[in-house]
Formats: sequence, C-alpha cells, structure tokens
Amino acid sequence: MIGAIAGDVIGSVYESHCLKTTEFAIFTANSTFTDDTVLTVAVADCILHGKDYATTFKHYARKYPYAGFGGMFLKWVSSDSLAPYNSFGNGSAMRVSPVGFAFDTMDEVLAEAKRSAEVTHNHPEGIKGAQAIAAAILLARKQESKSKIKKFIEDNLGYDLHRTLEEIRPSYYFDETCQGSVPQAIIAFLESDNFEDSVRKAISLGGDSDTLGCMTGGIAQAYYQTIPAYIIEEVKNRLDTELLKVVEQFNARHCLLQFL
Repeated sequence: MIGAIAGDVIGSVYESHCLKTTEFAIFTANSTFTDDTVLTVAVADCILHGKDYATTFKHYARKYPYAGFGGMFLKWVSSDSLAPYNSFGNGSAMRVSPVGFAFDTMDEVLAEAKRSAEVTHNHPEGIKGAQAIAAAILLARKQESKSKIKKFIEDNLGYDLHRTLEEIRPSYYFDETCQGSVPQAIIAFLESDNFEDSVRKAISLGGDSDTLGCMTGGIAQAYYQTIPAYIIEEVKNRLDTELLKVVEQFNARHCLLQFL
C-alpha cells in the first residue's frame, strides 16, 4: 500500500493547481501525507489487528484532524453515531488499497472492500468505487494483463474505461465523487509505463490530485511490483512514527515490497 501513500504525498501539493501536464516536481518541501494516507493506514490497521472500521476511522481522524478530511466525514467523526451517511465520495476508494493486497480471492476482496466502504460510504457508487480499486489491485497482483483488468472492471463494476487521458484531460476538473474520479485513476494506470509514470499521469488530469495519485499508485505498485527507492525514502521521511509502523507491518505481511 506504500504506492497509494506515495501517490497521495506526491499529489498533495498540486490539488489546487489544476495541472495539465506530467512535467512537475515529484516532491517539494511542502509534499505531505493527507487524509488519504491516514485512512489507508487505518484500513491496514483494521486488517492487521481485526479492528472495527468505523471506530478505527474515527480514532485516526481525531488523531490527525488537520489532514484534509471532507466536511461530511468530519461531521460524522465528531458525532456519537457510527451510522453511515450515504456518501458516494471517493473517500471509500482512496483508502481501500490494503484490501486488494491482503485478500487473495475476488469474492473476498469485493466483500471486504464493501465492508470498509459502507461504514461511511453506503451509497452504491461509494461501494462500487472501493470495489473497483481493490479488484484492480488484486488482478494486478496476480499479474493479469491490463486488458483483462480493464475488461473485469467494465464488465463487473460498470465503469467505462474506453476514453483516453488525452480525451479526458482538457475538460476534466476537480471531482471528488467515485464516479468522477475512480475510472480516471484506473485509466491513468492502464496508460502508464511504470510506477512513477502512472502517478504523474493521474496527477496530470488536474483534478483531485492527491486522491487520483493515491488510487492509481496502489494499482501501479501491485502491477509493476517495484517503486523507485528515492520515492519510498521520501515518503517514509514524511510519515510519523505511528503511521510508518503500521505501513511497515502491513508491507512485511502482505506486500513484500523491499524498503530500501
């Protein structure tokens, strides 16, 4: 899941810049983790230690209140309720990557992605977005071809992945819904040549850049099975001790990506 976190950190400084190019500084002095990373780590923590998703999300959000959480999510966090709020935002999809790495069958992945999503994002589109990213990661882990990954997502989850980035980019704007960002993130992966290229292409759409990078980065890690050492090192240096501990524990058990 370090690939998802890397995509978040790399995209964090470009969210309001509306980039339309792949040529940008991969890290800056202000590159940092956001709510995408915090909740990705929370999902990993739940999987590693059998924790409840809703209570764990609230714990992490309260520990990192300024990470950039959305208004509806923060309202839910500050409440006493554990009931979901029918969101179809991409928060369910940006945090789901650990599911795709930790479970080995499609039935398990789809079921767990639904469980991780529906504690907040119980709208059908919110669930579908999480399932699509997790399913793509599982298929990428199994080294299925990009054409097979594309076909599975289209046939089983209903996203249209036929548009190209060149077609999408000119009119694309900030869209934090699952239906307006998950297919774009998957297309960025499908058109990529390597991990860094995938994240650059996702961010180049000029939208919700940290979340696009996060979703694409998780799939790209699974497919390419390597991340440049300098990216891993830069990301590690930007995580605090608590977050990094969970990332390393999860990596050792499920991802087997060497931390150089």
